[in-house]
Amino acid sequence: MLSTSNVAIQFGAKPLFEQVTVKFSDGNRYGLIGANGCGKSTLMKVLGGELEQSVGDVMLQAGMRLGKLNQNQFGYEDERVLDVVMQGHVEMWKAMTERDRIYANAEATDDDFMRAAELEGKFAEYDGYNAEARAASILLDAGIPESLHNGPMREVAPGLKLRVLLAQALFSRPDVLLLDEPTNNLDIHSIRWLERVLNDYDATMIIISHDRHFLNQVCTHIADLDFQQLKIYPGNYDDFMLASVQARARVEAANAKAKDRISDLQEFVRRFSANASKARQATSRKRALEKIKIEEVRPSSRQNPYIRFEQTKKLYRSAVGVEELRFRYPNADVDVLNNVNFSVEAGERIAIIGPNGIGKTTLMRCLAGDLKPSAGRINWVENAEPGYMPQDPQAEFADKTDLFTWMSEFTGKADDDQIVRATLGRLLFSGDETKKSVKVLSGGEKGRMIYGKLMLTRPNVLLMDEPTNHMDMETIESLQIGLEKYPGTIIFVSHDREFVGSLATRIIELRPDGSIADFRGSYDEYLKSQGIEV
Repeated sequence: MLSTSNVAIQFGAKPLFEQVTVKFSDGNRYGLIGANGCGKSTLMKVLGGELEQSVGDVMLQAGMRLGKLNQNQFGYEDERVLDVVMQGHVEMWKAMTERDRIYANAEATDDDFMRAAELEGKFAEYDGYNAEARAASILLDAGIPESLHNGPMREVAPGLKLRVLLAQALFSRPDVLLLDEPTNNLDIHSIRWLERVLNDYDATMIIISHDRHFLNQVCTHIADLDFQQLKIYPGNYDDFMLASVQARARVEAANAKAKDRISDLQEFVRRFSANASKARQATSRKRALEKIKIEEVRPSSRQNPYIRFEQTKKLYRSAVGVEELRFRYPNADVDVLNNVNFSVEAGERIAIIGPNGIGKTTLMRCLAGDLKPSAGRINWVENAEPGYMPQDPQAEFADKTDLFTWMSEFTGKADDDQIVRATLGRLLFSGDETKKSVKVLSGGEKGRMIYGKLMLTRPNVLLMDEPTNHMDMETIESLQIGLEKYPGTIIFVSHDREFVGSLATRIIELRPDGSIADFRGSYDEYLKSQGIEV
């Protein structure tokens, strides 16, 4: 259906990937995974025709339609929501807009009207007369209320814009659907909706995501981009992890046997090659040696940082109490937070969840002291030492300084270069990398630097707002291990269900009606308590 033959992309001297020959077909859903920087998004652009490959061919089966999820959620702010969805059928939209332009032209000629008649035929062929009704139906299924359909995109909440763009991608009924990070900026409930939509839709899909639970729920195959090559594994992400480990173990075991066999043959040849009576056997052993091959086991491009958090002072009972908390941004008409009450005991791991725009980040910023509440109180216990990881850490890197100097500010000791270098090394920054400016860091690299700051400052309460944003799976897994081993108190916001499910011992959900659900237990237990199938 969609295939490649010996595709390569090269920027500069080193190829990003090479000799990618693969076939995506049969309505399978492929999770495209790999370390940050390995070329996943580049390959997706090549498959979607947005970028031309350096070498090789990309082939879409004749008559098949390709759909892509637009990444620019704010690219249609002044356009009608229904129009944004209908633009997903490029040919229909082009025929419709050209036809309407002719009808609106008071000086249109007979030839123009002949062209309009031709376009009417194409428009009908594309089922254009039902297009608006079908677009509205898709939007309603996506949870976009009818009251927003005829308004501009700017009136759609940020958390719902991606749903509109997914409706756009589905509108043309594509046979092949390309989705690059479709869960970005979606809350947990929206991701559950997306899982259902994709599982119900019959198309071949290629999906880039760092959300392990999402890949497990949706994917039938995993396309692993590693060693500059692509390999397909049947099954979901957990199946891939097991299969890849077993495959590597089989290769290593076979190589070990081959090496033992080589050693035995070489010893025989060495001992008897000069012996006339054994010469024929020695020659036979030499030929056998030439046939034995050791399969190369290359190191993976994936790297796991070493993340461990410690606390300087231990809290024994309480950590913080929130009483009658209210917050309203300047010039806003309504409160973002209203009458929020809860207390946190030492050692709890609390996940703050809720729809996008409900106030999760605002609550975290109030707890961190980054925002002053409009009313109410936040009472930290005397020995509490909170450490904060903001959702957007950009302000932390405003000064033009290098990584080593930036990290040195948090050691608490003068001239402790060894601790700084060790921390940077554990976070995969080494050698000349430590001399580069913090301003050129990627989102994931900035996140790792914030981890380092918290590792060095050793707070007894961690406040983490979307700590897995921009991270590859290896970093997310390492962070999860580090937080599981952390003896202090954790309050965090995350849309990664695997992360929340494995870590949280308590769930606080902010709801649209202003109420709060406060559940002591795991996320799966919370879902069951709400009658939601896990």
